[in-house]
Amino acid sequence: MCSDAQGLQIRYPEPMGRDGELDWDDLRHFLHAARAGSLAGAARALGVEHTTIGRRLTALEAALGAPLVLRGADGLTLTALGEKALPLVNDVERAVLAVADLLASRRSRVRLAVPSGFTALFTGALGRLRREHPEVSLELLSGARPADLEHGEADLAVRAGPVVRGDLIARRLCDVGWALYASEAYLARRPVDPGDLAGHDVIGFHGAAAGSPAARWLEQRTGASSIALRSREMSDMLVAVSSGLGLAVLPCMLGDPEPGLRRLTREVVATSALSVVYRPEARRSRAVRAVLRFVVDTVHAQRDRIAGTRARR
Repeated sequence: MCSDAQGLQIRYPEPMGRDGELDWDDLRHFLHAARAGSLAGAARALGVEHTTIGRRLTALEAALGAPLVLRGADGLTLTALGEKALPLVNDVERAVLAVADLLASRRSRVRLAVPSGFTALFTGALGRLRREHPEVSLELLSGARPADLEHGEADLAVRAGPVVRGDLIARRLCDVGWALYASEAYLARRPVDPGDLAGHDVIGFHGAAAGSPAARWLEQRTGASSIALRSREMSDMLVAVSSGLGLAVLPCMLGDPEPGLRRLTREVVATSALSVVYRPEARRSRAVRAVLRFVVDTVHAQRDRIAGTRARR
């Protein structure tokens, strides 16, 4: 109780039992008792003894300080308070079930970040993941910028090149092979000597990719070449070289199967490590472990293609 400036007496309600908090289990038992109209009916619905329903109702009524049901020979009858409480408890149940569904969905959703252009490694095997783990919902995130795992942007990440670990776990999968490519249209205009690219139009690397082994190999041989385009996205570079804009060093797994492209270097010109990276606590999730195994198995099954050792004729 307290007083305002005019001396008005204000009485606040006393807190309910159990530190002023209601127990959802008590509310749930009341809800089923109200629906069934008897302790026995509620007990059957919940798979418990009828004495448990009675004990829960008594505890709830004690917390509220008023009865919710009247017990009689014909079953249970709601009091006036019970009539008012019932729709509110129905709303609570819907909210609790919605939260449970949300958490279940989040536990089964796994976000896998992959470098630009590497999505094709996994799309062909997604049917197997779905058959073996139908409960898992995979979300593929593709882009040149590495996903920030420590701030929750993804659960797992496949990364090409060196990995700054910090608190992350990095598991090396294989090597990515890179080769020089040109379109048939470009070669029809200008023959290419892979050892001397001076004077040719080149699609170069932008940003962090400019320091990669593939970028350094290209820079050493371009000399006075004209940079037609710079990009950090492998998918954009693939489109540019396919359109005849210039020469490009691409991952063999992207360039080799592309129609209209010719691989100009039989041997790979550069390699970079491919790793899967995750936070230590991510492995507590069954869904994340399933996707991690899927990534490892899928990459290992395609190691020759990724390494570029199966060059297209």
